Amino acid sequence: MDFYFTREHEWIRIDGQVGIIGITAHAVEQLGDITFVELPLPGRKVKQAEVLCAIESVKAASDIYAPLSGKVIEVNELVENKPEIVNSSPEGEGWLVKVEIADPGEVKGLMNRDEYTLYLKGLS
Repeated sequence: MDFYFTREHEWIRIDGQVGIIGITAHAVEQLGDITFVELPLPGRKVKQAEVLCAIESVKAASDIYAPLSGKVIEVNELVENKPEIVNSSPEGEGWLVKVEIADPGEVKGLMNRDEYTLYLKGLS
């Protein structure tokens, strides 16, 4: 499975035609303690860079954008009931949404882990 990242600090892990989406550890650091996650309904279609869901923390509310276009096929109900799991495991149990990828070619616009690490260094 390949991980890709956006400049807005979302990640997508691609497994065949399915993309598992979440936010990065950097995003979690910026947000602080996450208190609420508003996930989309399964079946919703999203376009790349469109608002997918929202996260609220003690510091701010933030929109989460779709790294790739697709149809929401599953949401992580665990984070709806325990949003703090995103803080402790942003790239693991704290995933947010699974999508059926509509256009695998869109991945060209994303960064791999090494590119994302360099991007983060440029931000500091």
